[in-house]
Amino acid sequence: MPPIALTSGLPDETREEFLNSLSKLTASNIFSAVIAVVVSLVAIKVLTKVAARALGRSKLDAPLQTLLRNLLKGVLWSVAVIIVLGCLDIEVTSLVAMLSVVGLAFSLALQNFLSNMAGGMQLLASHPFKLGDYVDAGGCSGTVTEIGTFYTKLTTPDNKLVQLPNSSIVAANVVNYSAQPTRRVDLKVSAGYDAPTERVIALLAQMAADHPLVLADPEPAVHVDEYGDNAIGYVMRVWCANADYWTVYFDLIDGFKPAFDRAGVEMTYPHVNVHMVNDQ
Repeated sequence: MPPIALTSGLPDETREEFLNSLSKLTASNIFSAVIAVVVSLVAIKVLTKVAARALGRSKLDAPLQTLLRNLLKGVLWSVAVIIVLGCLDIEVTSLVAMLSVVGLAFSLALQNFLSNMAGGMQLLASHPFKLGDYVDAGGCSGTVTEIGTFYTKLTTPDNKLVQLPNSSIVAANVVNYSAQPTRRVDLKVSAGYDAPTERVIALLAQMAADHPLVLADPEPAVHVDEYGDNAIGYVMRVWCANADYWTVYFDLIDGFKPAFDRAGVEMTYPHVNVHMVNDQ
């Protein structure tokens, strides 16, 4: 591509300055530039290896290490280009002006790309979750299988793979269900008004105490939740290890009806009582 085409987006004064610098090139300048290119290539190779070893000994995540290595390469190549242009006696201000125009065009065209990359850097630095965590992020829930520079992948409970842009994750609330070692299970059940509340509360408390995966500390709690039109609502709150959450949840849900039947407690449903006055 001819120099005029490369500088077509620059102001007239800057373009003329850049073209004049090119017209003054000499064999000595070109030889110096070749030497600078060779030295720059060797320096970049050595420095990137040293940086890779230093990052390898650090505790940073692998994706973040890769991102930092790529950023370092970009900086080193930029410095090398400026050095080579200096050897060719080309004004650096012309280069900066040209790069600013090109950079603006690229930033507008790759706005979403750069936004996702910035989001990836934020995720890798802040560690809101790690691989294997079950999270609610970006409007989706699933197990984290990959944290990339631009996208994060979740596997849903029904084994669907969801790829989320990092920008959407950092812009929304992130709920990490696996971050804490224990988790509280909240369950609600209803019983008829004919059953004394003390009896129902004792029954539910016994169910919690009998389950082997329910923790004694914090102590399970059972309370009346509401007095509805057709039944009294009760809430049971128990604690368990994070990994046992769904086991405890479904065990207790499955046990409500059999336990109520054995105790003679009616689990009511919406209905209407009709009272007859004077047999009418």
